[in-house]
Amino acid sequence: MKSPWAVVLAGGEGVRLRPLTRRLFGQPRPKQFCPLLGPRTLLRQTLDRIESTIPVERTVVVGMESHAEFLARDLGERPRATVLKQPIGRGTAAAVLLAAQWIEAHDPGAPAVFFPCDHFIAREGEFMAQVAEVAGFVQRRRQWIVLLGAQPDEPEVEYGWIRPGPAVECGLHWPLHRVARFQEKPSREAAQAMWRDGCLWNTFVFAASAAAVLDAGRECVPSLTGRLARLPAFWGSEHEAWAMHHAYALAPTASFSRGVLEICTGPVAVSTLPAGIWRDIGSPERAIRAMARVAGGRAWPS
Repeated sequence: MKSPWAVVLAGGEGVRLRPLTRRLFGQPRPKQFCPLLGPRTLLRQTLDRIESTIPVERTVVVGMESHAEFLARDLGERPRATVLKQPIGRGTAAAVLLAAQWIEAHDPGAPAVFFPCDHFIAREGEFMAQVAEVAGFVQRRRQWIVLLGAQPDEPEVEYGWIRPGPAVECGLHWPLHRVARFQEKPSREAAQAMWRDGCLWNTFVFAASAAAVLDAGRECVPSLTGRLARLPAFWGSEHEAWAMHHAYALAPTASFSRGVLEICTGPVAVSTLPAGIWRDIGSPERAIRAMARVAGGRAWPS
């Protein structure tokens, strides 16, 4: 079996947290480059967490050209990691599909795990053990995409939700179900109903073979996938930068969650992450709550 790759999605602008990062650090830098939860930036925390399970030479960081200075600072001690710098933002679909193109071109058939880097993770060893389990599953069943869905402790309206469907019989330690439905940022009433029904928060951490990701992209966002599919022919050549700028200038913007995962016909499953391990910190309020808990030495929830 092939070892998995790790893909770190580090291209966000973090607009909602800009006022907070300006106040804390003197400049409105994107949150992934800020030490919000201790002395390390969120990106460095994510890379350190991944390195416990996936070697750095099998890590791809997808960022932005405009963040080159921040990326260099955080990746200075990891020269073996691959960094793909997007010229302009085209949404999470472009970032995911770009990394999948790179992995499939360099290691055909390999599985990958995709990680946003704006999360609070408690019990990191348990989290990465579950990551390793779902990575092994998609290595055996290469057409599947498997998300981690966190058990909620409140009816959060700012998160995406997943309604689990039938169980997948696979002999894994953590429960695995087909995804019945996605719901983005529900109303308070809908969130309360999903909380009562045993639905899960969508962490957007997911495992899949690069080939399965590209198949889903060709089905759901063919124009974007087609533009990015032309890039491997230029990698390593003097025309690489031109090809990247040309592809992104013509590519549409799309969300991988809404534009691909919610509508693709391939099998999509969710592995249940125990409560208290994961939180998104994409808003100032959630970031401040996470910082307070870290400063107090407490796991989430209190």
